[in-house]
Amino acid sequence: MSRFFPPSTNADYHGRPLAAWFLTLVSLGTIVPGGIHVFLPDGGAGVIAGIDLTQGGKTIIAVFAWAGATQMVWGLSMLVVSLAYRSLVPLFLFLILVERSIIAANQWILKSTGTGHQPPEAYVTLLALPLVALMLGLALARRPSAG
Repeated sequence: MSRFFPPSTNADYHGRPLAAWFLTLVSLGTIVPGGIHVFLPDGGAGVIAGIDLTQGGKTIIAVFAWAGATQMVWGLSMLVVSLAYRSLVPLFLFLILVERSIIAANQWILKSTGTGHQPPEAYVTLLALPLVALMLGLALARRPSAG
């Protein structure tokens, strides 16, 4: 396994531990929905997101499965960083902030369906944005010295 995982960088992380544990939580909150998109028969498109699958259903389900596979790998990457490579926590929280900002812009402004219906993830993203920004600030802040 050492060929896949170099030595831990946790000793080089000087941000707040809460930010790293938050990344662990976010990783689980990414892996689980990814698994739903991959393994549920409709990928969650109908039963969770409430999307009408009568037209283009197979394509929608396939896109959900593709996105789910990507989510699972992204979530596993976050999990590994949060547990063993904490020096990368600020970078990963920044990337999550960028990702969630793009998702929110697409869901609410750029590619909104105009129907007024939003899947649950649209609301979770709006709530997550300020929390991720706060955790990024904690990850960048140096811990007070114990002296």
